[in-house]
Amino acid sequence: MDLKLTGQHVLITGGSRGIGLACALGFLREGARVSIVGRDTTHLQTARETLHKETGQTVATHAADLSDAQAASAMVDSVEQAGGPVDVLVNSAGAARLTPFAELSPAAWQAAMQAKFFSYIHVTDPLIKRMAERGRGAVVNVVGMGGKVATVHHLAGGSANAALMLATAGLAAAYGPKGVRVNAVNPALTLTDRAAAGIAADARQRQIPEAEALRQAESRAPLGRLARPEDIADVVVFLASPRAGYVSGVSISMDGAAVPMVV
Repeated sequence: MDLKLTGQHVLITGGSRGIGLACALGFLREGARVSIVGRDTTHLQTARETLHKETGQTVATHAADLSDAQAASAMVDSVEQAGGPVDVLVNSAGAARLTPFAELSPAAWQAAMQAKFFSYIHVTDPLIKRMAERGRGAVVNVVGMGGKVATVHHLAGGSANAALMLATAGLAAAYGPKGVRVNAVNPALTLTDRAAAGIAADARQRQIPEAEALRQAESRAPLGRLARPEDIADVVVFLASPRAGYVSGVSISMDGAAVPMVV
């Protein structure tokens, strides 16, 4: 299926690793032009080399701390000056620290909002207004399942995710008349570096091999495996494309039916 993304300029935050990197690869394979943002210049360079090796195409890289509103706004300026107007924004940067509920403090709650909620809003706010002025655009937010299903070790981060889901629905309603669609995906545990670190920590705590901790996690998944970054990326790319032209304001659960729910 031709997703009609050829030549479109796609900005991906958190694009140097994990789901963001998989999204960059997916968009490049659809013929889009891609700019990726991250905080670590080494990770950005590695991603650039990986994507060129896979596709033969070159991506633009930009380093920025998106928890800083001014830095995020300056990054948006830089991206559009270098590559032209952004047609698609994929927010995949930022992750709140997993914190047991007994260890939460007001500072921890605030840090979670800064790391996840505001790192998305600081980019979305200036860019969605430009999209509205141009009369076109799509935004896809990668938001964890913690926003839909409360877990006691991820209350602060889950609250940030829930706030992003509400912002997704609200912005879709506000900017739909301006030609801008806004959607979200809600992945559960996905095989990224962060997930691997979490599995390793679980293995140490329970004093079992990491391979066994991974096997147990997979055995609990209805589909018999955990999600891969490309599983999430495939849905993100579709939602961003004109083929999903009447899909807006939704948050799609991607947990492989681990939590049966009606949404």
